[in-house]
Amino acid sequence: MRIAAVHRSTMTAFRVGGRAKLSLPAGMTTANFAVGDWVLADPDGLQISRLLERHSLLQRQTVGARQLQLIAANVDTVFIVTSCNDDFNPARLERYLALTNEAGTGAVIVLTKVDQTPDVTAFERTAAGLQRGLQVVPINGKSQDAIAALAPWCSAGQTVALIGSSGVGKSTLLNTLARKSEEDAQATGSIREDDAKGRHTTTSRSLHTIEGGAWVIDTPGMRTLHVSDLSTGLDELFAEITELAPDCRFRDCTHQHEPGCAVQAAVKAGTLDPARLSRWSKLREENQQNTPVVTGARGNKKTSARGRHR
Repeated sequence: MRIAAVHRSTMTAFRVGGRAKLSLPAGMTTANFAVGDWVLADPDGLQISRLLERHSLLQRQTVGARQLQLIAANVDTVFIVTSCNDDFNPARLERYLALTNEAGTGAVIVLTKVDQTPDVTAFERTAAGLQRGLQVVPINGKSQDAIAALAPWCSAGQTVALIGSSGVGKSTLLNTLARKSEEDAQATGSIREDDAKGRHTTTSRSLHTIEGGAWVIDTPGMRTLHVSDLSTGLDELFAEITELAPDCRFRDCTHQHEPGCAVQAAVKAGTLDPARLSRWSKLREENQQNTPVVTGARGNKKTSARGRHR
């Protein structure tokens, strides 16, 4: 069975023949599960007996919480959805990319509302420059053409997750991909005209099937996204900085003021965008502050791996 929805005290799952409400064994809570998890359960009593190993896990830190919040499990590709208006924010998109990199999933930037902007090319160019090899797909989420545009990531057995801010068109896109009727469609909302901010319409994560045999996980809009527990996510996102770092004079170079810094040399030479370096520095510092540090057997400090258990 596959977890379709996780609530405070209950969960539902897809099973042969439809959906079923599952019960939890003693000592487990719904916080141990994510939408997209595969589980073994008693077919009669519908009690979960085992959580199967995950091949990927999207998770994030939330304000005031000790544990990371599980967003989605067993995802192959994340559609990072943003619209071609004032919601488009490269720094925020980099946070989403760091999250997906750490989870080990593929990522695609999906630009929505292309029918409402006269110059989509500028948005495409900026998005594509955020990470090497990044796929960027502009669509009109209400058009059936979106199905063909996203088909390469939606083949049978594949799982995609939709993440992004409120009001960017995630639920609209889900309704199109799943060809949902008006009665079955996910609720969609408008945006405020003054600041392009969306209103929350999706309030919980949910798993859906679409034509062709793929799965789609819809998620609520994220107001804030703090980075933590990243080991490789930033390295992949800022590969141009990662590759220059070994050439710095000092191994612990922060790329800010040290002599012999290869990264600063690239900025001065005009081959590295200083804005990228500034955002890398901010995310690196935030990650260090938010990631727990534990003491090893000899008193040496090491980063906690709390977020990387599968």
